[in-house]
Amino acid sequence: MAFKDEVGIDLGTANVLVYIKGKGIVLNEPSVVAINDETNEIVAVGEEARKMLGRTPASIIAVRPLKDGVISDYDITERMLKYFIRKSCGGSRFFKPRIMICVPSGVTEVEKRAVIEAATQAGGKSVFLMEEPVAAAIGAGLDITGPDGKMVIDIGGGTSDVAVISLGTIVTSQSVKVAGDSLDDAIIKYMRKEHKLFIGERTAEQMKMTVGTAFPRETPVFFECKGRDLVTGLPKSIEVSSDEMLEALDEPLQTICEAVHQVLENTPPELAADISTTGIVITGGGALLDGIDKRIKKRTGIDVFIADEPKNCVAIGTGKALNSLGALENRQVNQRKQIL
Repeated sequence: MAFKDEVGIDLGTANVLVYIKGKGIVLNEPSVVAINDETNEIVAVGEEARKMLGRTPASIIAVRPLKDGVISDYDITERMLKYFIRKSCGGSRFFKPRIMICVPSGVTEVEKRAVIEAATQAGGKSVFLMEEPVAAAIGAGLDITGPDGKMVIDIGGGTSDVAVISLGTIVTSQSVKVAGDSLDDAIIKYMRKEHKLFIGERTAEQMKMTVGTAFPRETPVFFECKGRDLVTGLPKSIEVSSDEMLEALDEPLQTICEAVHQVLENTPPELAADISTTGIVITGGGALLDGIDKRIKKRTGIDVFIADEPKNCVAIGTGKALNSLGALENRQVNQRKQIL
């Protein structure tokens, strides 16, 4: 148990990642819980529950207790966290780790309080919060301790966080509730409107990862999309191209690009000069969308780089920050008192 007393958690809308000091990332599972609606008992958590989305009988509900990067169902989030902490650290009811959790840069004090209380009730001895863009930058290998400006775009499942960081703190930032889930919704709406085809969330996500694109591809790729014909009510299959996905995803991608533009407009000129030299780094699952770097570069004129292991950057950064948990403790405790 030498290393289990400090745990870092990336509490994402789409996935939860758990980092244990000395071991690295030990858990990476979807933020989904399946519950028996009649008995209120948990049927499945994580990957097993994700497979049930859209496929459960009336008595079982598969839910995602986080929405837009914050807790939408407190009770289920607490139970989900308790399950993941015990699965990662062992089943002892007496073990209470110190936990650092990442939250979007734009969360309110009420939302921070909800995260702290949920993690405490789930078994945390003490809970500390860290802003996601800072953790993402650290996890991407950026040196944020110096006076030079660094810009990071973290595109998660529920929120996209854009921030300029200098001297270890956020200078200017913006968090928009447009990210991976919004891209899936845009694909679902497009298929309904253009093809009169009703598809589920999992199919939309698969289309996003396979043929989704943020910038025109040199060679179009195709995907056989299966769903329910809204006219006949019968199963139907059609071929969809990456060019159509570019059209489908245009609106949410414009919103993310606009947030990047606004943050650059609010950045002090000296830091803006640093960013134009060093470039912009993209992290989060959204960084894996084909052409996202090219689209942002076209909008800003600045070189854009995709971090190594972008989906793990926040968790890795949280884990690295655990090394200075002792130094942060007094400050975080004071913040918690203000929140509570």
